[in-house]
Amino acid sequence: MLPIERSRELQADSATLILQVEAGLFWFQGHFQTLPILPGVAQLEWVMHYGVSLLAPGKQFAAIENIKFQQPVLPDSLLQLRLDWDAEKSRLSFRYSLLSHDGEPSASIGKITLC
Repeated sequence: MLPIERSRELQADSATLILQVEAGLFWFQGHFQTLPILPGVAQLEWVMHYGVSLLAPGKQFAAIENIKFQQPVLPDSLLQLRLDWDAEKSRLSFRYSLLSHDGEPSASIGKITLC
């Protein structure tokens, strides 16, 4: 289940998307009941979905090089997803930033190898 895409900017090897993470998304069910947060697996699924469809068609997941979850993503958050594709290294780098009146703190960053 994908978030609502509010905007998209494409360049040769990068994409920037603004995503609305609605509270009704499947991902929040049971993760966690008293304080729902968006699971890391959902964030990775969205990186793969947008990264492969926009920047690296035909590629598949091979490995996670590194990943850091820095801030929880709560229901009804507005996220910026920045994707950068390095074809030479077959590496997809990503950064989720929380968009709010307090600035744009990083929610998560990482690098995924595709094949």
